[in-house]
Amino acid sequence: MTSTSKPQPASITRADRIAGLRAASNADSAFDVLVVGGGATGLGVAVDAAQRGLKVALIEGHDYAKGTSSRASKLLHGGVRYLAQGNIALVREALHERTALLSNAPEVATALPFVMPSYRWYETFFYGVGLKLYDLLAGRAGLGATRFLGSERIRALSPNVKPHGLNSGVQYWDAQFDDARLAFALAMTAQTQGAVLLNHAKAIGLIHDGGRVCGAIVQDAETLETFSVSAKCVINATGIWVDELRGQDAAALKRPMNNMVAPSQGVHLVVDAKFWPGDNAMLVPKTADGRVLFVIPWLGSVILGTTDTPREQVEHEPQARESEIDFILTEAANYLAVAPKRSDVKSIWVGMRPLVKPSDEDGSDTKVLSREHTILVSKSGLLTVTGGKWTTYRAMAEDVMARAGHEGLVPKQASETAKLRLNASASIKPAKLSAADVQHMATHEHARTVEDVLARRCRALFLDARQAAQMAPWVADTLKAATGTDPKLAEFLALAKQYLIQDS
Repeated sequence: MTSTSKPQPASITRADRIAGLRAASNADSAFDVLVVGGGATGLGVAVDAAQRGLKVALIEGHDYAKGTSSRASKLLHGGVRYLAQGNIALVREALHERTALLSNAPEVATALPFVMPSYRWYETFFYGVGLKLYDLLAGRAGLGATRFLGSERIRALSPNVKPHGLNSGVQYWDAQFDDARLAFALAMTAQTQGAVLLNHAKAIGLIHDGGRVCGAIVQDAETLETFSVSAKCVINATGIWVDELRGQDAAALKRPMNNMVAPSQGVHLVVDAKFWPGDNAMLVPKTADGRVLFVIPWLGSVILGTTDTPREQVEHEPQARESEIDFILTEAANYLAVAPKRSDVKSIWVGMRPLVKPSDEDGSDTKVLSREHTILVSKSGLLTVTGGKWTTYRAMAEDVMARAGHEGLVPKQASETAKLRLNASASIKPAKLSAADVQHMATHEHARTVEDVLARRCRALFLDARQAAQMAPWVADTLKAATGTDPKLAEFLALAKQYLIQDS
């Protein structure tokens, strides 16, 4: 019998949320679904499950969208790159989900025109034909028609594009968003649907009964107290860290396990808008080493990126390599009349992507890395999901719940999120952040630390690390008055230094 929670106000206190989790300490009071991980995937699952009337809990060891989900390239796209790979099904799905998200969260997602300048005569035709196919696949979900443009029109749309050798170009449409703000929209939507969410609370162990996973041991990061949370279905949605929880599950069952994630990192540099004025973004489809380069206007600044570099270890705050920084600046200089230098970079941030090595429940790995999401169910019933991208978060969540239903972990029901309006609010520019905003973030958006406020609820750290450090002391004072806890000012100031290019 499915148990349903009554909708909760967004301002429910942290103490109340902890009490709600503690109350589910045995099978009789268990949640239907416990989601471990508060990134795009976990939050999407929490919304989907709560919309089905299930009793849902979500725990996040740090802050919502702390990892990969706040470090995306800020693009909602159908995957222009995947056309060249012939992955039409993935492009179609992403285009469909792009439309849904633009409709469901217009406060944080909007259409964005791109230009693709051509310096060789054949590029405009070659890439233009592919983008016309992109339009065709989008159909009624298209945001604007692809146009072939002459060099003068490209220069008018992109005032700082390098004019020497410019032949012509293409303009096409995609979309962009504020990833962290979308994460909070999902968190607040799940909460108003009755889910209990708690950030800064880590799953330090899984609970098993008769070989089946039936909950988790949770540690409050603020008090270090631990408590048990029982659940009929436990979903591991911890992104690049999924193998940590899978390892705990395998150890409890005394079974072998091969890692399913091969992390890769993408570096992004933020510079002043003067380096790319106007409303159009730029896509360079093929750089010197075959990668894609974006130049994207975002919240009054410009993002340059991204790289795609394999990493052996996963980290909460990965650092850019000098070679990655130089690569982005060098490639940008090939297309910008006035190019930024190292001293012009206002913030540098790195996202780690959970590229998947698909493996079956017996642990045999393939040699194929995938950007699509993968769902595995262990012998204990632990359901793990990783991979994918922000654009398709809703479809991923729907797939997770469908698999959970197929496995008998939850009742089989249809998803009702395709047209669900999210509880979203627009991004707050750092210069407009007020004490009242910070208080609201503390009481309504679960902010506990200076980093929570200036890295994710307001994107100051990602836009200008020096400015964020200057704002930090008064934000800390406001937070401490609102929460009564340590806002971790010193930790944030140390973190802000890592977002600046260090002079050698």
